[in-house]
Amino acid sequence: MTEMIASLGSWNWLIFGFVLIGLELLAPGIFLFWFGLAALLVGGLSLVTSPSWQAQLLAFALFAVSAVPLWRHFAVTKNGEGNSPFLNRRAEALVGREFTLEKPIVDGIGTVRVDDTLWRIAGPDTPAGTRIRIVSADGVRLTVIAA
Repeated sequence: MTEMIASLGSWNWLIFGFVLIGLELLAPGIFLFWFGLAALLVGGLSLVTSPSWQAQLLAFALFAVSAVPLWRHFAVTKNGEGNSPFLNRRAEALVGREFTLEKPIVDGIGTVRVDDTLWRIAGPDTPAGTRIRIVSADGVRLTVIAA
């Protein structure tokens, strides 16, 4: 077994890396990709230099362990939110938008149609046909003013 590990060369690492990345394509989860990338890096390093098998295994372990935290660091945006900052906060995404009332606001309560959804709104009594602007969102209730 030691002889087999000692005979690891750059081509073995490159093939191993491509096999792991190929397996990632079959069973996605962004887990095997990092091991495959680490193997490719060790293979590239072995092409340039001739490290011992112990150094190759150590480099593989270091690359594999450090790849995931580095990816997590660079994948997160500056404010800590992903690509969809209003995901699960649809009401907040409506703040600032303007709409036309189909039904009047009576006694401070009404509804407005936004795309295919009816939203409950609160604001001053306003007749139908008036343009309104959403100024705040509190849960599923939107506060509006005349635009």
